[in-house]
Amino acid sequence: MLSCSLVRRSVLVSVVVALVAGVWVSAARPPKATGRAKFDSAVGRLAADASNVRVIVRAEGGRREAVAAKLRGKGHALLAEHASIDSVSVELPAAALEELASDPSVKRVSIDAEVKSFADEVGTLDTNMLLPTLGLPHEGFTGREVGVAVLDTGIVSHSEIPVAAFYDLRKGTKPTKPADPFGHGTHVAGMIMDKQGHSTARYRSVAKGVRLIGLRVLDDSGSGYTSTVISAIEFAIANKATLGIDVLNLSLGHPIYEPAATDPLVQAVERAVAAGIVVVVAAGNEGMNRQTGEVGYAGITSPGNAPSAITVGAVDTKNTITRLDDQVATFSSRGPTWYDGYAKPDLVAPGRRVVSFMAKKSALYNQYPAYRVDVATRTYMTLSGTSMSAAVTSGVVALMIEASRSTNSQNVALPPNAIKAILQFTAVPIAGADEITQGAGSLNAAGAVALARSIDPTRPQGSWWLASGVSPFTQLPNGESAPWSQQVFWGERVLTGDTVYVNHPAWTTAVVWGNAVVWGNAVVWGNAVVWGNAVVWGNAVVWGNSIVGYNADGTLIYGDAVDWSTVDPDAVVWGNVADQVALLPARSTNFFTPVF
Repeated sequence: MLSCSLVRRSVLVSVVVALVAGVWVSAARPPKATGRAKFDSAVGRLAADASNVRVIVRAEGGRREAVAAKLRGKGHALLAEHASIDSVSVELPAAALEELASDPSVKRVSIDAEVKSFADEVGTLDTNMLLPTLGLPHEGFTGREVGVAVLDTGIVSHSEIPVAAFYDLRKGTKPTKPADPFGHGTHVAGMIMDKQGHSTARYRSVAKGVRLIGLRVLDDSGSGYTSTVISAIEFAIANKATLGIDVLNLSLGHPIYEPAATDPLVQAVERAVAAGIVVVVAAGNEGMNRQTGEVGYAGITSPGNAPSAITVGAVDTKNTITRLDDQVATFSSRGPTWYDGYAKPDLVAPGRRVVSFMAKKSALYNQYPAYRVDVATRTYMTLSGTSMSAAVTSGVVALMIEASRSTNSQNVALPPNAIKAILQFTAVPIAGADEITQGAGSLNAAGAVALARSIDPTRPQGSWWLASGVSPFTQLPNGESAPWSQQVFWGERVLTGDTVYVNHPAWTTAVVWGNAVVWGNAVVWGNAVVWGNAVVWGNAVVWGNSIVGYNADGTLIYGDAVDWSTVDPDAVVWGNVADQVALLPARSTNFFTPVF
């Protein structure tokens, strides 16, 4: 039933490494962190150079309220409590960080990092090729009765994109009138759901029947704090049934400062997936060195490193309905993820020069008039970025959920892990792109919906749940036959064969994506091998004695030639940099600036 195979071109390399290593070695449980070892990389630097800092403090099990009480007792400004991840957000003097870390009730101290929306380079678009290249519309599904929550800059109040519920989590949990002074969230929401659904409409959304829930977490300039996003995720979990939330769209992120296992935003995402919510995340727009134009790896941002999230990179469709000229956009963040070496993104989707609704009073609409697209009395705008790719994917997920519910009288939908697996299994690989650039391949909406409709999620675990036959290719409107990848990238393995045709235990919400399949301490992916501390990944990056990271101005570093005077030590991923860090200047975390 469930079969697993490695990418074959790497087997010889893995065997050689195995012979050198001799045996598989399981990592021992690390000792409990004390003092500064509890800091993530950003907090470690800020402790020395900031007056006041915002941090997320994770407590030892069952000690969150005690930690919160201590912080209040010392007069520190408690910003929020995050029960789902045993954490509190607080603003306090940097001088108090050492004492905080020495408290045995404190497990971890992470930066309350600034998060940004992910829109990037823009351009003109002559016509909308989005739906034909995805094979949509498909079988009459519109995402009806599926709730998609957009965590972003808000959604404008407009009849074009009606909002079922709206909350500004920066100010509390009471419902408010929809608003979006910046415009990014509206553009994202408009791709998911827009009432312009008739077949003659030039610009149409992916799932016109969904219920949009707006959760505002970013300000008028497209920025916000990690703690606010976590609060919004917790709000969505708590109100999943009340508001009918099935999908979260997070077209935002921040640089990765620590492993996924301790990253507060990642942990919040994992809690949402465990609660049965599909979480779609933008991979980030850090795939290219903006100074040199060189494309490189390791640019995935948090929470794109969340194992159970559906992390989406961007495809440039070249404004055609054929897939033969598609390429992964240069700005799209490649994997693997920092610290953990996870294979991300999970897949890629159209994200360059995508047209969507935009409010005339928004900042983006007024700051970039060259990218306006006006049709009759309706106002649209073209934006590019993995934000757009995530939105397109969220719309397709809504179609899949509706299709899945239609297969059974109980109205039960496929669980998030199965949704993710189907998206990868039906994705169409892009020629010339490796696995950590495109994941399983390019989003195939028609294939994903067709397969979701063919599976009965109510069948017992361990049984064959494919209720009707499917062909592993999709016929596109232009006559092309798009073959499915028929692969699922699960942690350190590639699952192939009849993987998704069985109700495997891996698809349950109790499983964190990637933790169900273990293959020693080795990871083999494409032409890449990760073993212990020696890492080689493709031709662009060598980790070990070299580094990948950000310069102080936010540009990525690639290759071996490094000007250490410009390196941001908090952004170094892997490498022998301990003897260099002391030579580097202090820095601020406020360097992550998107380019529109």
